[in-house]
Parts: sequence; C-alpha cells; structure tokens
Amino acid sequence: MAAPGPRTTPEIAIVGAGMSGVLLGIRLREAGIESFTIYEKGEEIGGTWRDNTYPGLACDIPSRFYSYSFAPNPEWTRLYSPGPEIQDYLLKITDRYGMREHIRFGIEIADVRFDEQRERWQITTTSGERTDADLVVCATGLLHHPRYPQIEGLETFAGACFHSARWDHEVPLDGRRIGIIGTGSTGVQLTSDLAYRAGRLDLFARTPQWVFPAPNPEYPRPLRALLQRFAGLNRPGYWFWGRFMKYGIGRAVVEEGPQRRLADRMCRWNLSRVKDPELRAKLTPQDQPMCKRMIVSPRYYDAVQQPCVDVITERIERVEPQGVRTADGVLHELDVLVLATGFDAHAYIKPIELTGPGGRTLDEAWADGVRAYRTVGVAGFPNLFFMLGPHSPVGNQSLIRVAEDQASYIVQWARRIRDGEVLRAAPTQEATDAYNDAMRAQMPQTAWLSGCQSWYLGKDGFPELWPWRPERHEEMLAEPDLSEFDVVAPGR
Repeated sequence: MAAPGPRTTPEIAIVGAGMSGVLLGIRLREAGIESFTIYEKGEEIGGTWRDNTYPGLACDIPSRFYSYSFAPNPEWTRLYSPGPEIQDYLLKITDRYGMREHIRFGIEIADVRFDEQRERWQITTTSGERTDADLVVCATGLLHHPRYPQIEGLETFAGACFHSARWDHEVPLDGRRIGIIGTGSTGVQLTSDLAYRAGRLDLFARTPQWVFPAPNPEYPRPLRALLQRFAGLNRPGYWFWGRFMKYGIGRAVVEEGPQRRLADRMCRWNLSRVKDPELRAKLTPQDQPMCKRMIVSPRYYDAVQQPCVDVITERIERVEPQGVRTADGVLHELDVLVLATGFDAHAYIKPIELTGPGGRTLDEAWADGVRAYRTVGVAGFPNLFFMLGPHSPVGNQSLIRVAEDQASYIVQWARRIRDGEVLRAAPTQEATDAYNDAMRAQMPQTAWLSGCQSWYLGKDGFPELWPWRPERHEEMLAEPDLSEFDVVAPGR
C-alpha cells in the first residue's frame, strides 16, 4: 500500500501553552505555517510562571537573557526578575504575536496514538474529542506535576497546608507561625521572603544546599525608560548575559576549570557569612557545589539568621493537627505548613498515553530509562518532537535559549513536510544509541555525578541533563541529519 501523498498544509498539534509552546507557534507562523493548534489544559498561558505565585518567586537566570531573542523586554525591574513580571512578559508576547487564535484553553490531552494506515497521529482529549495531526510536539514543560511528600499524618494538620505551586493567597501570613518543608530553590526563595513577615518561621532542612550569592540590583527607572524608547539598546544586555551563561555556569557544571573553581569558592564564601557556627554547620551540605541545581539567592543566609527563623535538621516523624513532630520528640506548632517539595521532573508528557507504530508506547520505550535523540526526538516515533525534552541543557543554559534551538529544528521538519519532501521521519535506533553512548561517556566530567542525590537523576541513576557546553546544543540542532532518520517520502 502506497503512502499518502504530500501534505501542503500539515496539521501540527502542540501540547502546552507555556514558554516553549508559545515560542514554537511564533516560529511556525514566521515560517508561513499557520495550520497549528496549541492545546492548553489551563485557562491561561504561562505554564510554570502561571502556576507558581508564591512569595519571593523569581527567575534564577538573568532576565535580560531569560527573554526571547527576538523580543527583548525593557521593563524588567531587576537583574533576576520576580515571577509576576515573567508571566506578564509572556502574556504580552502571546498577544503581540497573535498566538491566542491558535490556542485552545481548557483542553487536556489524554491519548496520542499513531494511525499507521493514514500515517497520522490521532489525538483524544479527556472529554472524548478526537482530532488528527501530521506532527505532534510535546511542550509540556519540566516543572508542572507537584511532588507531595509521603509524611504520616499530613492530612490531619489543622492549619493551612498547601504545595508551593498551589499557593493559597487567602491565607494570611504576617505574624503567623509558618513551616516550610524543602530547601531547593523554592524553599530558599520562600525563606528569603517569609523570614521578614512571619511571627516564627520553621525551616525543615534535612538536606542543606549550596547557595550562590548573586546580587539582584534594581534597574533604575531612567534606564528602563531609555530601553523602552530605543529598542536597539536592549541587544547588548542580551548579548552580555548570554556570554555570561555560556562561559560561566554553562561550563562550570560540565567541565573542570576556573569557572567551576570560582563557583565553588563563591558558594563556600557565601556560607561563611553565617556567623553562628552551630547554624552554619546545619547549613553546610555534605556534597560538592553544583552537583544539584545551583540555587541563586542574595538574601537567604541573611534570612535564616533572623531571630524568628529556626533551621531544623531533625527528621520529620509525622504531622499532627497542631504542627510537625520531629524524631527528637519536639512538636513544632504551626499555623501554616508549606510544602516546597518540588516537582516530578521526569514526568514529561504524563499522564498522556502516547502510542507509536506497532502499538509500542512511550512508557515501554523508556522502561529502562529515558533515551531520546538530541533532546527532541524518540527512536521509532515518527513526527513526534519534544520541547525541553530529555537531556536538554536545563542545568547550564537559559530555558528560553534551549527552546529557541529546539523550535528552529522542529520548524525545519515542518517545512519539509509542507514542501512535500517528507511524509514522516523518526530517529533511527542506531543514531539514538550512539548519541546516548556519547552522553554517558561525557557525563563523568560533569558536577552532577559527584555522589549526591538530586531531581536531575533518572531512575537509572543517570542525569537527564546535557553533559557538554551549551553551544554544542545549538550546533547539534542547527540542521537535521537525514542520515540518522528513517524517512518516508509521500507516495512511496
């Protein structure tokens, strides 16, 4: 049976209207491809910047570089911008580039299945609606499935209790007894804010982490006005902070050298500012700086030294109606309990069921660990791509820059389908294996395999990260290598 003919107007389905999904839509429109739909389960765009609204929320990438390269934002108020500014920026970009007409809000995808007879993907929503697509892009993001701790009695707490990504803004905070479970970026940002508002703040910190002391100055109003009036003046800032990432942390985490030594010393110096030796001991990690995601905060160590803050390193035994009881028998009475316990960063497209040719599911393909092709594809799954997929450089590059590399690559495949050159294409198993073998060989040079446990590690103990310099990601995705794909042309 011959394959179907060319599809001059390929239907493209993008799952997720966060930063990367909106970006891909913009790039497709620029390429003259209008036949795409962005499916968003929420009622607004933004992804993690929509869902996270907790006090102290901020980006840990300099905002001049945490922007689309084609749409600088002269309105950033700080070097590391607060979360609401980032969401506002994404909203403005969505409207400026006319993306809302392509987004279907309140639509959650349940099943994506490849129809081999028609050479198309069949998409089913949770409401039972069905549609077809020639190309599917999973832009579901990394941090959107909150992880809740398994603590005895958590449901019995009599006060307000919620995950940081499900913040209850109706709950008063000023002057109250607040407990925070978690010492990752979210826990650090919350502590840095609430330490100056709470009557008492208990930080349950069994696993302390290194904190990089990056300053966060405010941009003066005259400078912001100048940048708004003369758009070209925004380019130097983007260029400078891009080089800062590329030649700084972008290299520090993946190779030995002066960048890694400097980051190590800066983290240790920052910790040394804690005056009380007992408190400093509580805050001292057992692992090396950068083996987990680098936490950036100029205020954390000042915050934990406030008189109302107690850093508790005893193991939590259970939660009771009045508060949290630790293994030493002490009951820490609380009014509010915040779960800053992160996300399932390995969920990718879950709970969507994705089935490729021959009935092989993505879960089966990844049963022994996630193995993708160049962060964007999966062997044996044709016309399926990922934004911020497995082993993307999320640990040493701005996510927006990563997404731009991937969007440009995906658009090239969409053009090939539109121009009748390709009906379907999937990475070969051989190319995927070679790529993953090269990653594994390089990974021991990184800081992520220095003996610590982190959310970076997959179930096989292998970091789902990029082990090379960030510029290699751009180079690897500059143009598709057709020799590494199983390609079917129209009509064959």
